[in-house]
Amino acid sequence: MKKILLFLFLGAVGFTAYSCDNDDDVVTQNPVDYDTYSTAYDISPSFTKVNDNLYRFSDDFNTPLVESDVVLIYMQNGTDGGAPVWKLLPYTYYVGNLANDAVDYLFDFSKFGITININSTTAFSLTANPSYYQGKNFRVVVVPAKTGKSAKAAVNYEDYNSVIKYYNIDESKIQTKVTK
Repeated sequence: MKKILLFLFLGAVGFTAYSCDNDDDVVTQNPVDYDTYSTAYDISPSFTKVNDNLYRFSDDFNTPLVESDVVLIYMQNGTDGGAPVWKLLPYTYYVGNLANDAVDYLFDFSKFGITININSTTAFSLTANPSYYQGKNFRVVVVPAKTGKSAKAAVNYEDYNSVIKYYNIDESKIQTKVTK
């Protein structure tokens, strides 16, 4: 009986000593997100009229995103030496009339898709001014979410070129997605 108690005691001590190993608690300073690869694609959507002051476009992703992914959408806002100039949404464009009317370019996203809304002040009809929603080009950029202050300081999301550089997105491989 004494021998059995001795073996049980030695087994309990050995199990306790093994379970107190701290090697699995090591946290790296900059963990790598292996779930998401940064990607980008262009769209030239056809907006649907909701009312005279609101036009909407919705599109599904080919595959659902990982919950921690972030979507950024940029609207082409002209060119500079032939290169497109990208403006991060949300973006408000002031029409420049006496009433100081504005057109807002906004977006939402989920893990399944995106929605871009273009809406204007009440007195400014988008239906009567189709240049504010027709022929627009957008770039959808999907990046892994980064937490902590170091990631925010490392990239300026307002600056498209900073985002592309930080997330190593090869612009030569960006394709236009055919939308509905």
